[in-house]
Amino acid sequence: MAVLVQPNTQVIIQGATGKQGMYHAQKMLEYNVNLVAGVTPGKGGQDVCGVPVFDTVRDVKKHFHVDASMILVPPAGVLAGAVEAIENEIPLIVIITEFVPIHDSLIIKSMADQKRIRVIGPNTIGIISPGKGKVGIMPGNIYSEGNVGIISRSGTLTHEVSSNLTYKGKGQSTCVCIGGDPVKGTDFVDVLKLFREDDQTETVIMVGEIGGAGEELAAKYVMENGYPKKIVAFIAGQTAPEGKMMGHAGAIVTQGFGTAESKIRSLSEVGITVVRTLDELLKVV
Repeated sequence: MAVLVQPNTQVIIQGATGKQGMYHAQKMLEYNVNLVAGVTPGKGGQDVCGVPVFDTVRDVKKHFHVDASMILVPPAGVLAGAVEAIENEIPLIVIITEFVPIHDSLIIKSMADQKRIRVIGPNTIGIISPGKGKVGIMPGNIYSEGNVGIISRSGTLTHEVSSNLTYKGKGQSTCVCIGGDPVKGTDFVDVLKLFREDDQTETVIMVGEIGGAGEELAAKYVMENGYPKKIVAFIAGQTAPEGKMMGHAGAIVTQGFGTAESKIRSLSEVGITVVRTLDELLKVV
């Protein structure tokens, strides 16, 4: 069974008529995603790749059941789009957009938590269960079906790890890119809990990076609850200088907090296998 995304998951794209929305609508259809509608205010009645477009999420729900929404709008429009999806009780919301204001992300997370709605992102490539479905912008051909679950803060590293595993003949159960922003709707612990209950997932890869405390909180969760499956972790940014943002808005070391070494130490102390390079990661898995 896939995590969060099933073959019959009915998906909408908010921002479907934009350049990125149209491109990824086509790619999702090619991956056999059940894309039922797009949403762009003022563009209702049009279509994208044969998929009907509506003015609002509320209008879509008059015609379709919706399981997930992928938000592909400019940063200034993300809050309004996410609030609309939350108010219409879409169970899974994936926010692809980068540069979402932190204050907006805090509002989105608070509202979603109150309604027990799952938000992935912002600043994510999304989620894919190879061979079953995706709500994201990843190229499906570099992923393959198998028993390795991946949780990653980096979209690029999600691609790289998955494609290298695929090349080595090792498939993935579900890959969740939680995003690189300081405030995320879903973090490592949330996905570890999902993989814990997933029969298909036998091994879990955590791809972390400097900044924040997500990896340390994952180590605390494993220490307090144990974990029945093997976890292998890689932390990016091991040579990053203090005080410099490295790629992601959340990847910054401040006054010694959020360093690669502190994360490696925390994970290692609870029995998680931590590797220093991606080549080593492939060998261990």
